[in-house]
Amino acid sequence: MASPFWPKYFETRALTPEQIGIILAAALLMRLVAGPLVGMFADVVQSLRLVLASCAGLAAATAVALLWADGFWLLLLVALVQASALAPTTSIADALSVNAARPQIAGRPFEYGWIRGSASAAFVCGTLVIGQIISPTDLTRVIWLNAALLVVAAGATALVPRVASQSAPHSGASMVASEVHRLLGMARFRILILVSALVYGSHAMHDAFAVIRWSNAGIDTSVISVLWSEAVAAEVMVFFLIGPALLNRFGARGAAALAAAAGIMRWSIAAMTSSVMVLAILQPLHGLTFALLHLACMRMMGSLVPTHLAATAQALYAFGSGVVTAALTLFSGFFYASYGGGAFLAMALLCGLALPLAWSGFSDARDSAPRIA
Repeated sequence: MASPFWPKYFETRALTPEQIGIILAAALLMRLVAGPLVGMFADVVQSLRLVLASCAGLAAATAVALLWADGFWLLLLVALVQASALAPTTSIADALSVNAARPQIAGRPFEYGWIRGSASAAFVCGTLVIGQIISPTDLTRVIWLNAALLVVAAGATALVPRVASQSAPHSGASMVASEVHRLLGMARFRILILVSALVYGSHAMHDAFAVIRWSNAGIDTSVISVLWSEAVAAEVMVFFLIGPALLNRFGARGAAALAAAAGIMRWSIAAMTSSVMVLAILQPLHGLTFALLHLACMRMMGSLVPTHLAATAQALYAFGSGVVTAALTLFSGFFYASYGGGAFLAMALLCGLALPLAWSGFSDARDSAPRIA
Protein backbone atom coordinates (compact mmCIF):
# COMPACT_ATOMS: atom_id res chain seq x y z
CA MET A 1 0.00 0.00 0.00
CA ALA A 2 2.87 2.39 0.62
CA SER A 3 6.04 1.84 -1.38
CA PRO A 4 4.73 2.87 -4.84
CA PHE A 5 3.38 6.12 -3.43
CA TRP A 6 6.15 7.38 -1.11
CA PRO A 7 7.71 9.54 -3.86
CA LYS A 8 4.31 11.01 -4.70
CA TYR A 9 3.63 11.64 -0.99
CA PHE A 10 6.87 13.58 -0.71
CA GLU A 11 5.91 15.56 -3.81
CA THR A 12 2.64 16.57 -2.10
CA ARG A 13 4.80 17.97 0.71
CA ALA A 14 6.20 20.50 -1.80
CA LEU A 15 9.54 18.76 -2.31
CA THR A 16 11.47 19.06 -5.58
CA PRO A 17 12.58 16.01 -7.63
CA GLU A 18 16.13 16.56 -6.37
CA GLN A 19 14.97 16.58 -2.73
CA ILE A 20 12.86 13.46 -3.29
CA GLY A 21 15.87 11.70 -4.76
CA ILE A 22 18.00 12.74 -1.78
CA ILE A 23 15.44 11.45 0.76
CA LEU A 24 15.00 8.13 -1.03
CA ALA A 25 18.74 7.67 -1.48
CA ALA A 26 19.52 8.63 2.12
CA ALA A 27 16.92 6.13 3.33
CA LEU A 28 18.57 3.43 1.24
CA LEU A 29 21.97 4.33 2.66
CA MET A 30 20.54 4.05 6.17
CA ARG A 31 19.27 0.60 5.24
CA LEU A 32 22.77 -0.35 4.17
CA VAL A 33 24.06 0.40 7.67
CA ALA A 34 21.14 -0.99 9.69
CA GLY A 35 20.45 -4.14 7.65
CA PRO A 36 23.76 -5.99 8.11
CA LEU A 37 24.20 -4.85 11.71
CA VAL A 38 20.75 -5.99 12.83
CA GLY A 39 21.02 -9.17 10.74
CA MET A 40 24.28 -10.14 12.44
CA PHE A 41 22.78 -9.25 15.83
CA ALA A 42 19.83 -11.55 15.12
CA ASP A 43 22.24 -14.39 14.29
CA VAL A 44 24.29 -13.73 17.43
CA VAL A 45 21.27 -13.88 19.74
CA GLN A 46 19.60 -16.58 17.61
CA SER A 47 16.24 -14.80 17.94
CA LEU A 48 15.17 -13.84 14.43
CA ARG A 49 11.46 -13.67 15.26
CA LEU A 50 11.83 -11.22 18.16
CA VAL A 51 14.13 -8.93 16.17
CA LEU A 52 11.71 -8.99 13.23
CA ALA A 53 8.76 -8.05 15.46
CA SER A 54 10.68 -5.19 17.08
CA CYS A 55 11.68 -3.74 13.72
CA ALA A 56 8.14 -3.94 12.34
CA GLY A 57 6.72 -2.16 15.39
CA LEU A 58 9.26 0.67 15.18
CA ALA A 59 8.60 1.06 11.45
CA ALA A 60 4.88 1.44 12.13
CA ALA A 61 5.49 4.21 14.68
CA THR A 62 7.77 6.18 12.36
CA ALA A 63 5.31 5.83 9.48
CA VAL A 64 2.70 7.67 11.55
CA ALA A 65 5.28 10.32 12.41
CA LEU A 66 5.46 11.25 8.71
CA LEU A 67 1.99 12.76 9.03
CA TRP A 68 3.31 15.52 11.29
CA ALA A 69 6.69 15.97 9.63
CA ASP A 70 6.86 19.15 7.60
CA GLY A 71 9.73 20.50 5.52
CA PHE A 72 12.61 18.73 3.83
CA TRP A 73 14.88 18.26 6.84
CA LEU A 74 12.23 16.88 9.18
CA LEU A 75 10.89 14.55 6.50
CA LEU A 76 14.43 13.39 5.86
CA LEU A 77 15.00 12.68 9.56
CA VAL A 78 11.81 10.65 9.97
CA ALA A 79 12.45 8.78 6.73
CA LEU A 80 15.91 7.80 7.98
CA VAL A 81 14.56 6.45 11.27
CA GLN A 82 11.89 4.48 9.43
CA ALA A 83 14.48 3.11 7.01
CA SER A 84 16.64 1.87 9.88
CA ALA A 85 13.65 -0.07 11.23
CA LEU A 86 12.51 -1.45 7.88
CA ALA A 87 15.98 -2.47 6.67
CA PRO A 88 16.30 -5.77 8.56
CA THR A 89 12.71 -6.91 8.03
CA THR A 90 13.19 -8.23 4.50
CA SER A 91 16.49 -10.01 5.14
CA ILE A 92 15.32 -11.59 8.40
CA ALA A 93 11.98 -12.66 6.88
CA ASP A 94 13.83 -14.16 3.90
CA ALA A 95 16.23 -15.93 6.26
CA LEU A 96 13.31 -17.51 8.11
CA SER A 97 11.68 -18.44 4.79
CA VAL A 98 14.76 -19.94 3.14
CA ASN A 99 15.54 -21.94 6.28
CA ALA A 100 12.00 -23.30 6.31
CA ALA A 101 12.27 -24.16 2.62
CA ARG A 102 15.48 -26.15 2.97
CA PRO A 103 13.63 -29.53 2.94
CA GLN A 104 12.83 -28.84 -0.72
CA ILE A 105 16.53 -29.30 -1.49
CA ALA A 106 16.25 -32.79 -0.03
CA GLY A 107 13.30 -33.53 -2.29
CA ARG A 108 10.40 -32.75 0.01
CA PRO A 109 7.59 -30.58 -1.38
CA PHE A 110 8.19 -27.09 -0.05
CA GLU A 111 9.21 -24.06 -2.13
CA TYR A 112 10.53 -20.73 -0.89
CA GLY A 113 8.67 -19.17 -3.83
CA TRP A 114 5.35 -20.08 -2.26
CA ILE A 115 6.09 -17.81 0.71
CA ARG A 116 7.40 -14.93 -1.37
CA GLY A 117 4.58 -15.38 -3.88
CA SER A 118 1.98 -15.09 -1.15
CA ALA A 119 3.57 -11.81 -0.02
CA SER A 120 3.53 -10.51 -3.60
CA ALA A 121 -0.14 -11.43 -3.91
CA ALA A 122 -0.84 -9.39 -0.78
CA PHE A 123 1.11 -6.52 -2.36
CA VAL A 124 -1.16 -6.66 -5.41
CA CYS A 125 -4.28 -6.48 -3.24
CA GLY A 126 -2.88 -3.61 -1.18
CA THR A 127 -1.85 -1.58 -4.22
CA LEU A 128 -5.21 -2.07 -5.94
CA VAL A 129 -7.12 -1.06 -2.81
CA ILE A 130 -5.05 2.01 -1.99
CA GLY A 131 -5.25 3.27 -5.57
CA GLN A 132 -9.01 3.49 -5.28
CA ILE A 133 -9.20 5.36 -1.98
CA ILE A 134 -6.55 8.06 -2.39
CA SER A 135 -6.28 11.14 -4.57
CA PRO A 136 -3.19 12.79 -6.12
CA THR A 137 -3.31 15.51 -3.44
CA ASP A 138 -4.26 13.49 -0.33
CA LEU A 139 -2.21 10.38 0.44
CA THR A 140 -2.67 10.25 4.23
CA ARG A 141 -4.55 6.95 4.03
CA VAL A 142 -1.36 5.41 2.66
CA ILE A 143 0.39 6.15 5.95
CA TRP A 144 -2.43 4.91 8.22
CA LEU A 145 -2.85 1.63 6.37
CA ASN A 146 0.91 1.14 6.13
CA ALA A 147 1.27 1.56 9.89
CA ALA A 148 -1.67 -0.73 10.64
CA LEU A 149 -0.31 -3.56 8.52
CA LEU A 150 3.14 -3.24 10.11
CA VAL A 151 1.56 -3.57 13.57
CA VAL A 152 -0.24 -6.72 12.44
CA ALA A 153 3.00 -8.06 10.98
CA ALA A 154 4.78 -7.52 14.30
CA GLY A 155 2.12 -9.52 16.10
CA ALA A 156 2.09 -12.26 13.47
CA THR A 157 5.75 -13.11 14.12
CA ALA A 158 4.54 -15.07 17.14
CA LEU A 159 3.00 -17.56 14.70
CA VAL A 160 6.21 -18.13 12.74
CA PRO A 161 7.63 -21.62 13.44
CA ARG A 162 11.07 -21.99 14.93
CA VAL A 163 13.78 -23.46 12.69
CA ALA A 164 16.52 -25.44 14.36
CA SER A 165 20.05 -24.22 13.71
CA GLN A 166 22.51 -26.56 12.00
CA SER A 167 25.15 -25.73 14.59
CA ALA A 168 25.49 -24.46 18.12
CA PRO A 169 24.63 -20.82 18.72
CA HIS A 170 27.45 -18.34 18.23
CA SER A 171 29.69 -17.54 21.15
CA GLY A 172 29.84 -13.90 20.13
CA ALA A 173 30.08 -11.32 17.40
CA SER A 174 33.68 -12.36 16.59
CA MET A 175 32.38 -15.74 15.43
CA VAL A 176 29.91 -14.03 13.09
CA ALA A 177 32.66 -11.78 11.71
CA SER A 178 34.81 -14.83 11.00
CA GLU A 179 31.99 -16.60 9.18
CA VAL A 180 31.16 -13.45 7.19
CA HIS A 181 34.77 -13.37 6.01
CA ARG A 182 34.47 -16.96 4.84
CA LEU A 183 31.20 -16.19 3.08
CA LEU A 184 32.73 -13.31 1.15
CA GLY A 185 35.67 -15.54 0.28
CA MET A 186 33.38 -17.69 -1.88
CA ALA A 187 33.57 -16.58 -5.52
CA ARG A 188 30.02 -17.67 -6.37
CA PHE A 189 28.60 -15.77 -3.44
CA ARG A 190 30.43 -12.60 -4.50
CA ILE A 191 29.18 -12.89 -8.09
CA LEU A 192 25.65 -13.51 -6.81
CA ILE A 193 25.81 -10.24 -4.88
CA LEU A 194 27.22 -8.32 -7.87
CA VAL A 195 24.65 -9.57 -10.39
CA SER A 196 21.74 -8.97 -8.04
CA ALA A 197 23.07 -5.49 -7.24
CA LEU A 198 23.18 -4.52 -10.91
CA VAL A 199 19.77 -5.90 -11.87
CA TYR A 200 17.93 -4.83 -8.72
CA GLY A 201 19.68 -1.47 -8.84
CA SER A 202 18.33 -0.96 -12.35
CA HIS A 203 14.88 -0.59 -10.75
CA ALA A 204 15.91 2.62 -8.96
CA MET A 205 14.64 5.02 -11.60
CA HIS A 206 11.36 3.13 -11.91
CA ASP A 207 10.74 2.95 -8.16
CA ALA A 208 11.58 6.61 -7.59
CA PHE A 209 9.99 8.34 -10.57
CA ALA A 210 7.72 6.01 -12.54
CA VAL A 211 4.59 7.08 -10.62
CA ILE A 212 5.53 10.76 -10.93
CA ARG A 213 6.21 10.39 -14.66
CA TRP A 214 2.96 8.53 -15.28
CA SER A 215 0.99 11.03 -13.20
CA ASN A 216 2.51 13.97 -15.07
CA ALA A 217 1.58 12.24 -18.33
CA GLY A 218 -2.06 12.39 -17.26
CA ILE A 219 -2.48 8.81 -16.07
CA ASP A 220 -5.02 8.57 -13.23
CA THR A 221 -3.98 7.17 -9.84
CA SER A 222 -6.41 4.27 -10.20
CA VAL A 223 -4.74 3.29 -13.50
CA ILE A 224 -1.30 3.71 -11.93
CA SER A 225 -2.26 1.33 -9.13
CA VAL A 226 -3.38 -1.21 -11.74
CA LEU A 227 -0.11 -0.87 -13.65
CA TRP A 228 1.92 -1.30 -10.47
CA SER A 229 -0.21 -4.23 -9.38
CA GLU A 230 0.22 -5.82 -12.79
CA ALA A 231 3.97 -5.94 -12.20
CA VAL A 232 3.53 -7.55 -8.80
CA ALA A 233 0.93 -9.97 -10.18
CA ALA A 234 3.65 -11.12 -12.56
CA GLU A 235 5.84 -11.64 -9.48
CA VAL A 236 3.20 -13.92 -8.02
CA MET A 237 2.99 -15.99 -11.18
CA VAL A 238 6.76 -16.34 -11.34
CA PHE A 239 7.16 -17.16 -7.65
CA PHE A 240 4.40 -19.78 -7.65
CA LEU A 241 4.50 -21.33 -11.12
CA ILE A 242 6.76 -19.96 -13.83
CA GLY A 243 9.90 -19.39 -11.76
CA PRO A 244 10.34 -22.92 -10.33
CA ALA A 245 9.68 -24.35 -13.79
CA LEU A 246 12.28 -22.07 -15.40
CA LEU A 247 14.79 -22.86 -12.67
CA ASN A 248 14.31 -26.59 -13.14
CA ARG A 249 14.56 -26.23 -16.93
CA PHE A 250 17.44 -23.74 -17.30
CA GLY A 251 19.10 -23.75 -13.89
CA ALA A 252 20.10 -20.75 -11.81
CA ARG A 253 22.52 -19.57 -14.52
CA GLY A 254 19.90 -19.49 -17.29
CA ALA A 255 17.30 -17.91 -15.01
CA ALA A 256 19.66 -15.11 -13.93
CA ALA A 257 20.71 -14.43 -17.53
CA LEU A 258 17.07 -14.29 -18.63
CA ALA A 259 16.31 -11.79 -15.86
CA ALA A 260 19.13 -9.50 -17.02
CA ALA A 261 18.00 -9.74 -20.66
CA ALA A 262 14.45 -8.86 -19.65
CA GLY A 263 15.80 -5.79 -17.84
CA ILE A 264 17.54 -4.58 -20.98
CA MET A 265 14.28 -4.80 -22.92
CA ARG A 266 12.11 -3.35 -20.16
CA TRP A 267 14.11 -0.21 -19.43
CA SER A 268 14.98 0.50 -23.07
CA ILE A 269 11.32 0.64 -24.05
CA ALA A 270 10.27 2.46 -20.85
CA ALA A 271 12.66 5.27 -21.79
CA MET A 272 10.74 5.92 -25.00
CA THR A 273 7.08 6.04 -23.98
CA SER A 274 4.52 6.55 -21.22
CA SER A 275 1.69 4.99 -23.24
CA VAL A 276 -0.65 3.04 -20.97
CA MET A 277 -0.94 0.25 -23.54
CA VAL A 278 2.83 -0.17 -23.83
CA LEU A 279 3.30 0.08 -20.06
CA ALA A 280 0.67 -2.63 -19.58
CA ILE A 281 2.78 -4.90 -21.77
CA LEU A 282 6.07 -3.98 -20.10
CA GLN A 283 5.04 -4.22 -16.45
CA PRO A 284 4.79 -8.05 -16.37
CA LEU A 285 8.51 -8.19 -17.17
CA HIS A 286 8.98 -7.33 -13.50
CA GLY A 287 8.29 -11.00 -12.86
CA LEU A 288 11.57 -11.75 -14.62
CA THR A 289 13.69 -8.74 -13.67
CA PHE A 290 12.95 -9.21 -9.97
CA ALA A 291 11.19 -12.46 -9.02
CA LEU A 292 13.06 -14.87 -11.30
CA LEU A 293 16.45 -13.47 -10.35
CA HIS A 294 15.49 -13.56 -6.67
CA LEU A 295 14.53 -17.23 -6.94
CA ALA A 296 17.82 -18.00 -8.68
CA CYS A 297 19.73 -16.23 -5.91
CA MET A 298 17.78 -18.02 -3.19
CA ARG A 299 18.38 -21.37 -4.88
CA MET A 300 22.13 -20.74 -4.79
CA MET A 301 22.11 -19.34 -1.26
CA GLY A 302 20.18 -22.34 -0.02
CA SER A 303 23.09 -24.55 -1.05
CA LEU A 304 25.92 -22.22 -0.06
CA VAL A 305 24.88 -20.73 3.30
CA PRO A 306 24.49 -22.60 6.63
CA THR A 307 21.31 -22.09 8.64
CA HIS A 308 23.04 -20.34 11.54
CA LEU A 309 24.30 -17.63 9.16
CA ALA A 310 21.08 -17.20 7.21
CA ALA A 311 20.22 -13.71 8.46
CA THR A 312 23.78 -12.48 7.96
CA ALA A 313 23.99 -13.85 4.42
CA GLN A 314 20.63 -12.32 3.52
CA ALA A 315 21.78 -8.98 4.94
CA LEU A 316 24.92 -9.08 2.79
CA TYR A 317 22.80 -9.94 -0.23
CA ALA A 318 20.55 -6.97 0.50
CA PHE A 319 23.59 -4.79 1.22
CA GLY A 320 25.04 -5.30 -2.25
CA SER A 321 21.88 -4.30 -4.10
CA GLY A 322 21.27 -1.56 -1.57
CA VAL A 323 24.61 0.14 -2.26
CA VAL A 324 23.95 0.30 -6.00
CA THR A 325 20.29 1.22 -5.60
CA ALA A 326 21.09 4.00 -3.13
CA ALA A 327 23.67 5.52 -5.45
CA LEU A 328 21.34 5.31 -8.43
CA THR A 329 18.41 6.72 -6.47
CA LEU A 330 20.56 9.63 -5.35
CA PHE A 331 21.41 10.50 -8.93
CA SER A 332 18.02 9.57 -10.36
CA GLY A 333 16.51 12.85 -9.20
CA PHE A 334 19.13 14.79 -11.13
CA PHE A 335 18.92 12.47 -14.16
CA TYR A 336 15.15 12.67 -14.24
CA ALA A 337 15.16 16.45 -13.87
CA SER A 338 17.59 16.72 -16.81
CA TYR A 339 16.52 13.91 -19.16
CA GLY A 340 13.03 12.84 -18.11
CA GLY A 341 12.17 9.34 -19.27
CA GLY A 342 15.42 9.07 -21.21
CA ALA A 343 17.18 8.42 -17.91
CA PHE A 344 15.78 4.87 -18.01
CA LEU A 345 18.38 4.00 -20.67
CA ALA A 346 21.06 4.03 -17.99
CA MET A 347 19.12 1.29 -16.20
CA ALA A 348 19.17 -0.85 -19.34
CA LEU A 349 22.95 -0.47 -19.42
CA LEU A 350 23.25 -1.91 -15.90
CA CYS A 351 21.36 -5.03 -16.96
CA GLY A 352 23.66 -5.30 -19.96
CA LEU A 353 26.64 -5.40 -17.60
CA ALA A 354 24.95 -8.07 -15.44
CA LEU A 355 24.14 -10.44 -18.31
CA PRO A 356 27.63 -11.90 -18.95
CA LEU A 357 28.35 -12.04 -15.21
CA ALA A 358 25.18 -14.05 -14.60
CA TRP A 359 26.04 -16.48 -17.37
CA SER A 360 29.63 -17.02 -16.25
CA GLY A 361 29.20 -16.90 -12.48
CA PHE A 362 25.90 -18.56 -11.60
CA SER A 363 25.42 -22.31 -11.43
CA ASP A 364 22.83 -24.86 -10.44
CA ALA A 365 22.62 -25.66 -6.73
CA ARG A 366 23.90 -29.16 -7.40
CA ASP A 367 27.07 -27.71 -8.98
CA SER A 368 27.77 -25.22 -6.20
CA ALA A 369 30.39 -25.65 -3.53
CA PRO A 370 29.13 -27.35 -0.36
CA ARG A 371 27.83 -25.16 2.44
CA ILE A 372 30.48 -23.97 4.85
CA ALA A 373 30.20 -25.52 8.29
